Amino acid sequence: MAAQKRVVVIGSGVGGLATAALLAKDGLQVTVVEKNAGPGGRASLLEKDGFRFDMGPSWYLMPDVFDRFFHAMGTSADEQLKLTHLTPHYRIFDGEGRTLDITGDMETDKALFEQIEPGSAAALDRYLAEAKIKYDLSIGSILYRNLDSPLDFISKDLRDKGRQLHVFESMEHYVGRFFKTETMRQIILYTMVFLGGIPRNTPAIYSLMSHIDFNLGVWYPTGGIYAVIEALVRLGKQYGVEYVYDATVTQIETHDNRATTVHTAAASYPADYVVSNADYKHTESLLDKPRARQYTERYWKRRTWAPSAFILYLGVKGTIPEFRHHTLLFSADWTKHFRDMADHPAWPRDPSLYICNPSKSDAHVAPADHENLFVLVPVAAGLSETDDSRHAYADYILSQIEQTTHTKLTDRLVVKEIFSVSDFASRYNSPQGTSLGLAHTLRQSVTFRPPNHSRRVPNLFFVGANTNPGIGVPMCLISAQLVQQRVCAALELSSRY
Repeated sequence: MAAQKRVVVIGSGVGGLATAALLAKDGLQVTVVEKNAGPGGRASLLEKDGFRFDMGPSWYLMPDVFDRFFHAMGTSADEQLKLTHLTPHYRIFDGEGRTLDITGDMETDKALFEQIEPGSAAALDRYLAEAKIKYDLSIGSILYRNLDSPLDFISKDLRDKGRQLHVFESMEHYVGRFFKTETMRQIILYTMVFLGGIPRNTPAIYSLMSHIDFNLGVWYPTGGIYAVIEALVRLGKQYGVEYVYDATVTQIETHDNRATTVHTAAASYPADYVVSNADYKHTESLLDKPRARQYTERYWKRRTWAPSAFILYLGVKGTIPEFRHHTLLFSADWTKHFRDMADHPAWPRDPSLYICNPSKSDAHVAPADHENLFVLVPVAAGLSETDDSRHAYADYILSQIEQTTHTKLTDRLVVKEIFSVSDFASRYNSPQGTSLGLAHTLRQSVTFRPPNHSRRVPNLFFVGANTNPGIGVPMCLISAQLVQQRVCAALELSSRY
């Protein structure tokens, strides 16, 4: 029965590629349709003059989630990827002019924290113990389940330990109970930016990110995150997935409340099931009948979008000893940057930012005697920009990096590419040019995120960051497995009639 069913997957981001591979392994006939020239979505690859840039995600976290996905595909992360545990995990230039290496060795790191804030080593032990409880409970009882209503949260684990999730407390308040200095709070809270939130409106359950950081470690797959994309495509092809690129979807045709055909400018693809990894709002706009859409424009206008990003892809001649594989630059006024993203959207003038220097770990991503840099500045979604303003801001950010790290870059650049708000909007159909999608606020988490199945079109499913469980490469792998559960349940139901 499954072999006779056709699935069309719209979009080849992590979630779309993972779903395609899983369903093809289940015996379905799967076609992936992608608007861009190659796979990856936000995890695409930019190659120029011998440099290989990951265009988006650059952190390999939650290795247990990758292991679980690859095991579901009949393989393992070790078979598909060459992983290196990064030491140090990352370097920090803090707002007080200090250079701090977070090594991944707990005793070394706690000794460092004691120098920053006396008593913080013991506080970190308590904080991480609670973070581990949140992580284990989330993995065991929440993330891998299709939760359709608050009633689905009723389980023994959640009844016994639910209060320890601190879902009604903000990260800002929660972390403030453990750490008092600005630098310690920044070290603990920096991951909120990668979740698309700000500390004051992100639920404290996301303190589990510190367990991921300090206890599970920071890893790097040779070839970058795009090596994960290559593995997903390789596995999909092994099970017969067809990939069609440069194929922008123009319409999802429906009959009798079911999606029947996915249309592009060049071809049409009949479907028994449709899975969209494209932006959720954009996907619903493709439905041929307004009544097939779950959400109105008013609904989307009331959502809280995650920040966008101003990204520089830089090829630098010579070496940069001041940077590590991952480097974080914290501004002196941490809160002002968040205000520039949330309260009074503006291009931040003293931003905290992130630099990835993968050539520190991988000689294949840059020519000999050159360094590969990915610079990311979180900025508000929806900011306007021009070509001139983009280049001016790039020059400003480069000057900030040079001043903060005492590193000369500008006169050594051989590649300089910019990717920003308008690019996220045009390349990924991203509302307001958000780089991540819906933020992880309390009202946009778990059952409050848009569901991964359409309530109007029963054979239409959604995968990726805008649905459950949310933002990040590991979450998109889990999202794919949740959609696999939905499609398999639908197949089982249809086989009864």
